Amino acid sequence: MEKIQRKATKMIPELRNLSYERRQRLELISLEQRRLRGQLIETFKYLNGLNNVTLEGLFERDGNVRTRNNGQKLLLRNFKTSQAMNFFPGKIAATWNQLPENIVSAGTVNTFKNRLDKFWITNPPSTTSH
Repeated sequence: MEKIQRKATKMIPELRNLSYERRQRLELISLEQRRLRGQLIETFKYLNGLNNVTLEGLFERDGNVRTRNNGQKLLLRNFKTSQAMNFFPGKIAATWNQLPENIVSAGTVNTFKNRLDKFWITNPPSTTSH
């Protein structure tokens, strides 16, 4: 993973001449965090009908209004195999459910991205399970 990060930071013209140690101190988000961010953005687009994908039943919203949640809580499914659990909907639902309401109820994709990035400044994501 580190080889990929090292190579990727060299591709950015402004960072190309810096040593790898100096590039690390810039506190760029990890590849895992970028992947998680992308998955959350795709989830937002799917739930709001902003993409051309018609995958019926990919996610199921939790209709339980008695619990405190972000207003767009997803049902966590029980999976029989680890392969199914590692499929996109199984991996992302728990993370999605932890996001605050002002993020998941954003009106646009850019607003969602900006609010997510600001939230992660003080609440960095855990990528150990992703």
